[in-house]
Amino acid sequence: MTNRLPLILFFSFFITFPVAAQRNAPIKEQDIRAELGFLASDAMQGRGSGTIYERIAAEYIASQFRQFGLEPGGDTDSAGNKDYVQSVSLNSSTTWNVIGIVKGSQPDEAIMLSAHLDHLGVNEGLTGDKIFNGADDDASGSVAVLELARVLAAGKQPRRTIYFVCFGSEERGGIGSRYFIANPPVPLAQIVADLTFEMLGRPDAKVPAGTLWLTGFERSTLGPELARQGAALVADPHPEQNFFRRSDNYSLAVRGVIAHTVSSFGLHTDYHRPSDDISKIDFPFMTRSLNSLVKPVQWLANSTFRPTWLPGQAPTR
Repeated sequence: MTNRLPLILFFSFFITFPVAAQRNAPIKEQDIRAELGFLASDAMQGRGSGTIYERIAAEYIASQFRQFGLEPGGDTDSAGNKDYVQSVSLNSSTTWNVIGIVKGSQPDEAIMLSAHLDHLGVNEGLTGDKIFNGADDDASGSVAVLELARVLAAGKQPRRTIYFVCFGSEERGGIGSRYFIANPPVPLAQIVADLTFEMLGRPDAKVPAGTLWLTGFERSTLGPELARQGAALVADPHPEQNFFRRSDNYSLAVRGVIAHTVSSFGLHTDYHRPSDDISKIDFPFMTRSLNSLVKPVQWLANSTFRPTWLPGQAPTR
């Protein structure tokens, strides 16, 4: 078994864990700042897919899931103990998913809240800043999953099981999510819905202030219903970008799961550049918009509502 102590010591210098009393509170800006400040720091060297820094990000997220009281859904060791981290072998390296679970009272239904934890690492061929910190892409999405996990794990047991998943190696073609889908913890037919969180650290000027948007909003009944439940969520204002097909949600959607991506990406020019830094994150916006999702997601986890694709809108490969 790999000794994880060096990894734990590495990131323990950069974080202050919130006290237990804060777990029952709504999502707080100070927690978003702490988590995103670690994941997108220069010390994390851009969380490159399949690198030790992606592994450290995975272990950090796992440690937070453990603190929040989630059950582990990753690998099982030789002694039968479950971990939060799921290792995925690549041709010449490994990538890592992180899976935390809040068990529901109805074991045959589940929802997923997901993001990707990797980014582009370091480009030594550049002059000046060489680190692709990926603050918006997608440390912001990983933090959204973490904060929703914190709040939902502190509440009453939901009706539906909730899977909180952060995928590795999205930037290398969705390797982590494709492995998860090929080896799902439950049959995919039992996953009622997936919300993937990607690039929601800055507001998009094309939608109302304080608002997030949902890719493929017009394709299913999920987005409109979440909006009716109070989510600050509207249709994707950039249909020409085809974002519905460009994130981990799509691998699930083509398998029949109602899966969409929540974002606020306003096509800023820092996308996939070293300038996607923490300094560009609008923390008050991120805090307000994520808080608008808490009650709608709680409702989804506890309702009997099952979203469906609208006629002719189910994706095909």
